[in-house]
Amino acid sequence: MVTLIRTLADHSDDVSCCAFSSSCLATCSLDKTIRVYSLNDFTEFPYSPLRGHTYAVHCCCFSPSGHALASCSTDGTTVVWDAHDGRALAVLEQPRSSPVRVCRFSPESTYLVSGAADGSVVLWNVQSLKLYRSGNVKDGSLVACAFSPDGNFFVTGSSSGDLTVWDNKMRCLYNEKAHDLGVTCCDVSSQPISDGEHGFVYFQMASCGQDNQIKLWHVLFADVLGVELKYKCTLSGHSAPVLACAFSYDGQMLVSGMISLLINKRNQFLASFHTFAFICRYVTTCAFAPYSPLIATGSMDKTVNIWRLDHKQPCAGERNTAENESKVAVEDWSEDDVSLWLGAQGLADFVGLFKRNNIDGKELLNLTKESLANELKIESLGLRRKVLQKIEELRMKTSSVTIPDEFLCPITRELMKDPVIAADGYSYEKEAMESWLGSTRRSSPMTNLPLPSVVLTPNRTLKMAIARWLEAQPQ
Repeated sequence: MVTLIRTLADHSDDVSCCAFSSSCLATCSLDKTIRVYSLNDFTEFPYSPLRGHTYAVHCCCFSPSGHALASCSTDGTTVVWDAHDGRALAVLEQPRSSPVRVCRFSPESTYLVSGAADGSVVLWNVQSLKLYRSGNVKDGSLVACAFSPDGNFFVTGSSSGDLTVWDNKMRCLYNEKAHDLGVTCCDVSSQPISDGEHGFVYFQMASCGQDNQIKLWHVLFADVLGVELKYKCTLSGHSAPVLACAFSYDGQMLVSGMISLLINKRNQFLASFHTFAFICRYVTTCAFAPYSPLIATGSMDKTVNIWRLDHKQPCAGERNTAENESKVAVEDWSEDDVSLWLGAQGLADFVGLFKRNNIDGKELLNLTKESLANELKIESLGLRRKVLQKIEELRMKTSSVTIPDEFLCPITRELMKDPVIAADGYSYEKEAMESWLGSTRRSSPMTNLPLPSVVLTPNRTLKMAIARWLEAQPQ
């Protein structure tokens, strides 16, 4: 089900947290640093590591757009960094300078929440980078936090074992004793659950703790009832404290911070564990990538492991890959399916825009250059062309026309635009083959034999044949 594809061993102390954006992985450690890697090949960016905290860094998280990265530390600060060049944009000091244990951006990037060892919880205005509201839990240190996908509320977990629900005005709405020995982490699924009988919509939440347990909850937001936190079940099976848990982007899987993966069957998590591997020291953090089948786990052994999910299992974005698009017709895609597709195409910055305009699969296929400019207000001509090109490719894939196999790149299985001939005699899409060679591989993608040369020769004959075939297709 999962394969270990990379181990990152750059930190010199325990890894405390890891977080994904659509293109980066960030890790932080008790060694006072934050490291940022490219998802293309897991090389560290030139500006990494980020050094600004004077004590251990406990948590890091990306803003939804991926443009900002936040980190928090025992030094009593939360630092906001520019994720593109590593510049420190702001240093936010916790009231009373208490050690900050957790930080999270709200889904619409309006707020950044920070929770501290003295129980203080602060909402920072992301635009002004100033304190907006603050509060306190009644007992214990703040160690966990998760926002609802609509941004209307967030949940905090404390070392005393309480889960507390707050609204975005910092009003305490609900409190529940969840784990006797203390909460260690919590996460809210991005996918709501409809209650057909009563017409309510629930959000599914997972929490884990020092009691070796993972618990599942339904959080109900209703005008009449207010907030209701309903315990659903306990997932046992761990023999030690569970230090982290995280939902996949599509809500179909939950990974827990020892070494287990659980599969969601119709919104009911069954005792369907998959153990990745035996790890001799605690896994302290885990995270799913939003648009690719990757999981990162960090450990007290100072390493971060990157795992790839088997494509036979449902994972974020997989439903919309070339191999799986045939299972669900594009015109039947939901808005969330469109969001996953945007992320897989490197267009994650447009997810919010498409969501606000209720772009589902049918609307997506009907978009034109005029509607992109006039209705969606995408001002950049280059960006409009990029989006339209991806939509045209999608239309081609979903049409009844069968593309000749010799026109498909063997690496991407997509129609080639700029075919080149490699030293193995096969033709590939230029960008795909350059990426293949850029990852230090010198073998043929087709034969796996060593390539005698890395020179790529334009295949003009094949390019002309593809152009003639495209012209012959009905418009």
